[in-house]
Amino acid sequence: MNSSSCLPREFYARPTLTVARALLGMRLVRLQDGVQLSGIITEAEAYIGQEDLGCHAHSGKSLRNAVMFGPPGHAYVYFTYGMHWMLNAVTERQDFPAAVLLRAIQPLEGIEIISARRQGRDTFGPAKLTQALGIDGTLNGIDLCSPASGLWIEPGPPVPESAVLTGPRVGLYTVPEPWKSIPWRFRTAINH
Repeated sequence: MNSSSCLPREFYARPTLTVARALLGMRLVRLQDGVQLSGIITEAEAYIGQEDLGCHAHSGKSLRNAVMFGPPGHAYVYFTYGMHWMLNAVTERQDFPAAVLLRAIQPLEGIEIISARRQGRDTFGPAKLTQALGIDGTLNGIDLCSPASGLWIEPGPPVPESAVLTGPRVGLYTVPEPWKSIPWRFRTAINH
């Protein structure tokens, strides 16, 4: 795999809502132990800056969220609920904390491995996605614009506007309005 197949840094260095929508249909690729696993991204959520009370950066920079304050095109991988890893793509510009949570994929390559890791269950959920692709905290901060990192995103089939659904982000139970209900979740109308 050469670097020209990865989405360039300029793709991520744009407004987060633009990137979240544009990621639908793109191909998330994981190279692990010489085996390539991949899936089409079918759901993503935007988290934008310290004003966004649903965003990890709302309380300022910390050891956990420092990657969000870094350059665009890097993976922000964090652990939640004491059991799940979550994968985000950092967006916008250095020192402005923003990222897109990748919530679901439709598997393409390595289906046998993905199925075994998921015990035959689907990959529609952010923790399901990371489990299926073997993504954990060791990948926090890696460069999504380099296949040498073992995790990258490359162009995939375009998703027409007519096939895109938007709505509130998931799991923000204690976040106040308007952040709780703001429609920053994007998903394809198929496969869900």
